Amino acid sequence: MKIRATAAVALAALAAVSLTACRDSRGSATPDNGEVSIMVGGIDKVIYLPAMLAQQLGYFKDEGLKVSMKTEPAGATAENSLISGDVQGVVGFYDHTIDLQTQDKCIQSVVQMADVPGEVELVGSKQADAIKSPADFKGKKLGFTSPGSSTDFLTQYLATKNGVATADYTGVKAGAGTTFISAMDNGQIDAGMTTDPTVAQLTNTGKAKIMLDMRTVDGTKAALGGLYPSSSLYMNCDYVAQHKQTVQKLANAFVKTLRFINTHPAEEIADKMPADYAGGDKALYVKAINDTKAMFNSDGKMKADGAKNVLDVLAQFSPKVKPKKDKIDLSKTYTTEFVDKVAG
Repeated sequence: MKIRATAAVALAALAAVSLTACRDSRGSATPDNGEVSIMVGGIDKVIYLPAMLAQQLGYFKDEGLKVSMKTEPAGATAENSLISGDVQGVVGFYDHTIDLQTQDKCIQSVVQMADVPGEVELVGSKQADAIKSPADFKGKKLGFTSPGSSTDFLTQYLATKNGVATADYTGVKAGAGTTFISAMDNGQIDAGMTTDPTVAQLTNTGKAKIMLDMRTVDGTKAALGGLYPSSSLYMNCDYVAQHKQTVQKLANAFVKTLRFINTHPAEEIADKMPADYAGGDKALYVKAINDTKAMFNSDGKMKADGAKNVLDVLAQFSPKVKPKKDKIDLSKTYTTEFVDKVAG
């Protein structure tokens, strides 16, 4: 697969309460005073909605937590902030915990928010007749967030599963949001994988059509052959072991948020979010939330078969995971210890 880079990805940053506690080289706040810094792999993406929604609903505050929310445009970048100790947690794709284990780093998903990716493979309207399935990817320019990202590996999986070698298409770093839209507008990509609200923006204007929809369980199973756990709160194992009280409070807040999402209409959810997330079009933002909210579970628990499916996909395409597949211990990449204790 050839890689082509587009313009730099715009960073939609929103800072809340800043973290001032001291930390060790693993990012552990000392003492366990409830101050936590969390990096989100694209804070305005609907697939990571629970992060800011928990803040907006006051659930972190209710638990006595002081949470600083930061953002990076891609999960692959966000994980670096966790490794360097700049943050104590990341809201991003679960598959990073597997990837990092190959580097002898123990990272755990402590709240698994979604059993499916929430991703959509879009085809530019001008290419809709030529690209009707991944079998048509040969010779095309395919967009994803960044090289080594979850969307990169999923794109490779879809291509190979449908008989197209990764060397037979051009991969394009298209980012998300405005950069992805620009890439499609300018013909830099023929198709690409992205999430809401970008999906709603492109389909609503007629610039793109949905080819594969992995926002639902049925759509994900059809595309990937099984579940593919995605949005999660993952943290360094040492931090989790040393700060159980804080991690429990985070689990309480996030599970309450997941329950809110599952019991309230998209309009009410949108009303709780920062006004600028709607991008000036509240109705379109509500549609984006409505189309995506089914991806979120209501208990924060990992499904073991889903975790195995993620490993199977990564083992085929990740240069880090492939040679070490048999040595990966999935039990160390997630825990239900904390979500199991959330009051009903």
